[in-house]
Amino acid sequence: MKVGLFIPCYINAIYPEVGRASCELLRRVGCEVDYPLDQTCCGQPMANAGFERDARAMAERMNALFDKYDYVVGPSASCVVFVREGYPHLLKDYREHACVDARIWEICEFLHDVVKPARLDARFPHKVSLHNSCHGVRRMDLSSPSELHVPYHSKLRDLLAMVDGIEVAEPERRDECCGFGGMFSAEEGAVSVAMGRAKVSRHMATGAEYITGADSSCLMHMQGVIDHDKLPIKTIHIVEILNSSL
Repeated sequence: MKVGLFIPCYINAIYPEVGRASCELLRRVGCEVDYPLDQTCCGQPMANAGFERDARAMAERMNALFDKYDYVVGPSASCVVFVREGYPHLLKDYREHACVDARIWEICEFLHDVVKPARLDARFPHKVSLHNSCHGVRRMDLSSPSELHVPYHSKLRDLLAMVDGIEVAEPERRDECCGFGGMFSAEEGAVSVAMGRAKVSRHMATGAEYITGADSSCLMHMQGVIDHDKLPIKTIHIVEILNSSL
C-alpha cells in the first residue's frame, strides 16, 4: 500500500524524532512510504481561531499534495480529525472521492484497523501510563469514552501489547482532558495549567516511568508541567515505543 506521510507542523518543528519513527515504523510493517517535502500546516490553528479563508488555502494545498496516495497517515489525532471533519466544509466543489479527508488515518488506527500486524518486533522494558487524548477518544474511537458506559477498548493498548518488556498502566479518570486543547491553552492559561498538573499527578500515581499517547500536543503540554515542576516522569510518543528495536 502506498502511504503519504503527513507530519503536522508542530511535530516537524519540535518533535522531528516522532516523524522519523513514524516513517520507519510504517516501512517496518510493509508500507511503501513517501514524505512530500512541500507539505505545510493542515490549517487547523487558523480554522480554530476563526480565519477560515487562511485555513482554506492550507486545505487546498494539502489536498493537492496528497492526491496521489492510497492512504495519508499522520501521528496526530487532532490534525487528522480536523482534516476529516473540516475539509468537507472548507474545500470548494467538494467531492468525497477526490479529497484527502476520505483517505487520511491517524497512525495508530491505521496500524490497528488497516495493517493489522501480527507482531512488531519492538522492545521497551519500562512501565508506561497511557494517555487518551480527547480527539482520539471522542472523534476517532481510539478508545471508548468513559461517559458512554460501554465495554472498554483501547487500540493504543492493543498495539502496546505487542511490545516486549513493557508494562502498561492507565490513570484514574483515564480519558479526562489534560488541559491543552489547542487555543484553549493560550486563552485560558491558568485553567489549562491546573488541568495539566492534575493529569500529570494521576499519571505519576500509576508508578510509571513514562507517559505515552498518540498526540504530541498533549504530551508537550504535560512535559511543560513536568519540566517546570521538576517531576520524576517523562513523556514519549507511542510511535517511538512501537518502533523501538529489539
